[in-house]
Amino acid sequence: MFTAQAADAATTKGRSPGPGGRARRSRTGLLALALGAVLLGATACGASAGAQSGGSAPQTPRPVASILPKDGATGVGTSGALRVSAAKGKLTKVTVASSDRAPVDGAISADGRSWTPAGVLHTGTRYTVSATAADAAGHTSVRRSSFTTLTPTATNIGNFNVAPAATYGVGMEVSVNFTKPVADRAAVDRAVTVTADPQVDVRGHWFGKQRLDFRPENYWAPGTKVTLHLRLNGVQTSAGVYGQQSKDVSFTIGRSQTSVADNKAHTLTVHRDGKVYKTLPASLGDTKNTTYNGKMVIMEKTRVASFDSRTVGLGNAYNIPDVPHAMRMTTSGTFTHGNYWQPPSVFGRENTSHGCVGLRDAKGANDPSTPAAWFFDNSLIGDVIEVVNSPDKTVAPDNGWSGWNMPWSQWTAG
Repeated sequence: MFTAQAADAATTKGRSPGPGGRARRSRTGLLALALGAVLLGATACGASAGAQSGGSAPQTPRPVASILPKDGATGVGTSGALRVSAAKGKLTKVTVASSDRAPVDGAISADGRSWTPAGVLHTGTRYTVSATAADAAGHTSVRRSSFTTLTPTATNIGNFNVAPAATYGVGMEVSVNFTKPVADRAAVDRAVTVTADPQVDVRGHWFGKQRLDFRPENYWAPGTKVTLHLRLNGVQTSAGVYGQQSKDVSFTIGRSQTSVADNKAHTLTVHRDGKVYKTLPASLGDTKNTTYNGKMVIMEKTRVASFDSRTVGLGNAYNIPDVPHAMRMTTSGTFTHGNYWQPPSVFGRENTSHGCVGLRDAKGANDPSTPAAWFFDNSLIGDVIEVVNSPDKTVAPDNGWSGWNMPWSQWTAG
């Protein structure tokens, strides 16, 4: 070590002491002394810096995403179980892939702390989740998880009355009938919707616990494309019971045709595009078997049908195996149909049926010139037939697709 004493001796060697018996330090000695002090200080500071550089600087916690359910989980619920969050930083991307290739939409919250799916998950399906989180410094991390949802022991199927690519009349109602009672109507309301192009407000109405019907406020506009959206897979309709369907069914509304059956005038007047198109002589229900008043919708068409009065609670009043050109209007058994067993003079003059709207026809449904044949060939399922001036009550809205008899305010309230 280079010390101050050694420097002093070096600078005074060969010189006589000055006054007072002490040798004066030369300028060289003073510089050497100062240099030694500097070197000592440098050595001490160097040792301190070495200790700091050899340690670990504190690290900022990296952003980490959290995914529930945990990786490998099975029997996972279809609603509320999938949750993605970020305790540090913010979520920047979340993707969910399913083994059945059904899309899983969702949204990251405004603060970036969480992500939630837009709907329920499908049952019996494997899902893979990838979540990316980032902080303000640009650090990112990715977390992944896979899990499988539950397989239900009981299912609920919604049977619907429309067919893909079919054409229906302007009064067509979309009706979904469930195989089991629905306890959670709100969940089903979110999962079953009907849309229209051009757009129109379409609302659903519950009839009891198993039937959900849809219609707009007024009849459909001709040419409208209507789509029933079923997103029931994974929806718990009641305790332990789940829906299974996930599909869209689109159909088209045809030309505008509505008809009025006048009980007093004994006529069936057909309107096309708001104008009278044809008037046919008819025979409605007799005084003991009156025809319902109100708007009824053609539900099915059968060229030759079998009518048995016992199926509608009328005992042995009739049993006709070959009724021509039959078109059902109510579930309870109201039809518009051809009639070959009454003389032609009855039609337009008398009401002789058991509650149906009868038109003159020929046995076998092979004569296209008869009024019944013409009306059958020019009608669509979904066309409206309104009965007026009958002494009977108005048909119930749930008897067939007769919801048009319910005011819009009442329909939307249900």
